[in-house]
Amino acid sequence: MNPKLVIAVATCLLAGAGNAVAQTVFTLSSAIDTARQSSPVLKAQYLNIGAAQADVITAKLRPNPNLNNQTLQLADAGHFPAGTKWSDNSNRQVWWQLTKPIQWPGQRKYRIESANQSIAVANNTYQENVRNLSWNVGSSWVNTWVLRKKLTLLQESRANLDSLVKINELRYKNQVITQTDLTRTQVLLQQYNLQLTVFFQDYNNELATLKLLTGAADSVQVDTSSAVETLIPTATLDSLINLSQENRSDVMLVKSTIAQTTSSIKYQKSLSWPQPELGVIYNPQNSVPYVGFFGTISLPIFDRNQGQIKKAEIQKAQAEQSLQATQLQVQTDVSTAYKTYLVQKNNIQQYSGVLQQSQQILDNVKYAYLRGGTTIIDFLDAQRNWYDTRLLYYDALQSYYQSYLQLLFVTGLINQL
Repeated sequence: MNPKLVIAVATCLLAGAGNAVAQTVFTLSSAIDTARQSSPVLKAQYLNIGAAQADVITAKLRPNPNLNNQTLQLADAGHFPAGTKWSDNSNRQVWWQLTKPIQWPGQRKYRIESANQSIAVANNTYQENVRNLSWNVGSSWVNTWVLRKKLTLLQESRANLDSLVKINELRYKNQVITQTDLTRTQVLLQQYNLQLTVFFQDYNNELATLKLLTGAADSVQVDTSSAVETLIPTATLDSLINLSQENRSDVMLVKSTIAQTTSSIKYQKSLSWPQPELGVIYNPQNSVPYVGFFGTISLPIFDRNQGQIKKAEIQKAQAEQSLQATQLQVQTDVSTAYKTYLVQKNNIQQYSGVLQQSQQILDNVKYAYLRGGTTIIDFLDAQRNWYDTRLLYYDALQSYYQSYLQLLFVTGLINQL
């Protein structure tokens, strides 16, 4: 692909981004909020809550009654009573039986309780999915924001260098500078052109990722004029750890799983009691009506639901072990994220002086070069230093914003962003 064509397209698209039709411009918070409402993946996961609520309806239903019929027809006509045919009721026996399984009170109670706890598990699972999606969207937004800043920086640098190339072409024509000086300027411009091609492709790729994560129907852009709010509540590391242990969605998920398995143990133990079935019988035998009572119950000699009870107990022990592991993970995550955030914040604060110095050096060298007071090598070196310093600054800014989002993610506060 022709680099000049790519550069021209990139310039037009970036310059016209604000005037595009059917385009969504996202701040960090609006991108995350849109994803929570429109993400197709999150919508599918939300339906798990409805499925868990449907299980509660099932748990509340009582067993259906059973209707049983048995009919015996006298097969040998020689035994028919005199004057009767096979269709007469005196030549058959009919058995009608209506029964209903009887639930012990604890069985239904614990079944409903276990189903209700499953709703809490489904809801906390959804909140954990929201937390992970918020992190992915926030990270993608920051990457896009930084790439857009780098693109703007590179376009400005290229435009300034392009003007210098035209000036040097005129100066070379007037024999003020050598062919080597002109070539050095042109080579640096070509390097900028190549970087612009790569940055533009990376920027488009990240925009596509952001659009997918947010579920936006229109094309998307990031609002580079908006500042990323990096406000962490004034708190010590210990208080942030305690806050995370109480409110982080994966911790809440494990706790709700423990509650659900506790209810499941109760329910499975209630099933160790056999379920009786009671009913009535109407039995006309050769036109003579009989009525009776029906009752049956299994004898719990071999099967007392031992396997399911043991399974539920193991699942509870597994959830309790997961809680300990998750709490240790939270402590480590918050500690490392908080310290990283402080380091990145300090690095950003140190960059203000460096940026000012590189700008002052470039201005001084450029002024001296245009008046013949220094060489092209000094000017190009100052130009590279100015450009590289700002690229490093944007890299540091990206690391700072990512560390901020990481801290929100590990504390669970990202769900409130």
